[in-house]
Amino acid sequence: MKKSGKYVISKKIDGLFIALHDVYRFLLRFFKEVLLPPYEFKELVKQCYDIGYKSLPLITLTGFITGLVFTKQSRPSLAEFGAASWLPSLVSIAIIRALAPLVTALIAAGKVGSQIGAELGSMKVTEQIDAMEVSGTNPFKFLVVTRILATTFMIPILAVYTGVVALAGSFINVTQNEQTSFSSFVESALQNISFLDLFSSVIKATLFGFTIGAVGCYQGYNSSKGTEGVGKAANSAVVVSMFLIFIEEILVVQVVNAIR
Repeated sequence: MKKSGKYVISKKIDGLFIALHDVYRFLLRFFKEVLLPPYEFKELVKQCYDIGYKSLPLITLTGFITGLVFTKQSRPSLAEFGAASWLPSLVSIAIIRALAPLVTALIAAGKVGSQIGAELGSMKVTEQIDAMEVSGTNPFKFLVVTRILATTFMIPILAVYTGVVALAGSFINVTQNEQTSFSSFVESALQNISFLDLFSSVIKATLFGFTIGAVGCYQGYNSSKGTEGVGKAANSAVVVSMFLIFIEEILVVQVVNAIR
């Protein structure tokens, strides 16, 4: 992007605008391809299985530890003011409103995002994508659209599962210290949870899932420079996804608080 042999603004700023334009074209092509046939349902189901089911062990462990540790760390502060009975309500609000979608998205960004970036990057540098075009297959629809849709569908489901597992970890800690029954814990945990909390949590997780899929696919689909490019694509997919997830978290929280 030069003008009369010079950059319009500077090399870095011009490069930023070029990158933004490439991202815009990539997303525009995705929304166009997702509406037009043929639809790759078989590949979509496969990607949902890889992204969702294969992430369950890691998500289960992370969610359980999150609920357990958060409850354990919160107890001394509440007990100091004689409000230990509020612990289930406090933990459930924190988990459902913020921790469940955020923890799920960060874990998925590290596991799924890097996997997508490396996989598509490897296919790009080994010219498998070019071979698919020659064979008459639409590589963008088969590789990119299915993966973005799979992350968009599965991250909210995983976030709900993370919330349930985290509350289970919280219950174990609460019942060991206060001998609280399961029914009492559930009643106390859900009494301050509104529909807006659940809805905003699912919306956040859906947005996070789309971001993880889009960033991973963009980095991998546009990688270059051989094996070095594959590693860079995987690394960039994780870093950029996590950065955007935190930005989106801040924006969604502001919108939800304004509605609330």
